[in-house]
Amino acid sequence: MATRKTKSKSRKAAPRKTVRRTAPKKAAPKKATAVPRGMHSITPHIVVDGAAAAIDFYKKAFGAIERMRMPGEGGRLMHASIGIGDSTLMLVDEMPQWNAKGPKTLAGTPVTIHLYVQDADQTFAEAIAAGATVKMPLADMFWGDRYGIVVDPFGHEWAIATQKRVVTPEEMLEGMKKMKSR
Repeated sequence: MATRKTKSKSRKAAPRKTVRRTAPKKAAPKKATAVPRGMHSITPHIVVDGAAAAIDFYKKAFGAIERMRMPGEGGRLMHASIGIGDSTLMLVDEMPQWNAKGPKTLAGTPVTIHLYVQDADQTFAEAIAAGATVKMPLADMFWGDRYGIVVDPFGHEWAIATQKRVVTPEEMLEGMKKMKSR
């Protein structure tokens, strides 16, 4: 019988590494929330005759960031979403089949989109340079805002404001009375 010589120091065999080949795990479906991430309870959704051009204007005038664009028939946008500041603005091209009409087709709008910014003067100037027209010049208002209104080239009205001071309801009422007496 043959004998094996062994060394005085015993060695343990290294554990063998096992490689398992498995399919990648599928991500669990994301749970829906009542208000989608990044959205607010109220989000304007405007109709524009020329939504793609409007997106370009909003980028220049308000520093908008395009989030998504869904093309429709004939080069029109079925849906788009942009971000301005911490808010979302949705827009769609006019769609006669859905009776979706913009302010130019309707000869005006009863809606003003209120935009708070860090510097109303700068944003107002950038909007004008991008092609907006002045409806109400910037001024310091009795309610504490630096405030003015522009109309974009697509007929939508934008109130541009920066809060300059916090006023009490009593101060606001007094300021309104003074304004009316002028």
